[in-house]
Amino acid sequence: MRFSLALPRDALSIPVVRRVTGDALRGLGVSEDCVDDLLVAISEACTNVVQHARATGEYEVTGHVDDGACMLKIMDWGGGPRPAPEDRGVLSESGRGIRIMRALVDDLDIDSSPDRGTVVHLRKRLTWSDGALVRRLDRSLMHNAG
Repeated sequence: MRFSLALPRDALSIPVVRRVTGDALRGLGVSEDCVDDLLVAISEACTNVVQHARATGEYEVTGHVDDGACMLKIMDWGGGPRPAPEDRGVLSESGRGIRIMRALVDDLDIDSSPDRGTVVHLRKRLTWSDGALVRRLDRSLMHNAG
């Protein structure tokens, strides 16, 4: 499964990303805990684009599920993450997004350059609900191949 979205760099686009991503993963039968982790991580990445990208216009989100993992890519044309100050304090309202993403996914990679923009790669191994479409397809394919 693959999906691709081109969105305005606006806070109202983030619920759209969450809805499309969540519906796609739930439709495949990904467990709710796993979907929740991915939705928080992608929300953090998109929020960073909306708040910090220096470029105007759009950003892109792509998703790919293959081989038991979900890969999400968030691309903008801004200048990349700003260096975090030494200590924002426990009650700080910002500066935690990268830590949150890192805690929720198996792999996080941020590729950034001033002339190309920023690409955030999120990868998470998926866990499945009992009636997952993917499991039914696997059984059906194995039975038909027999």
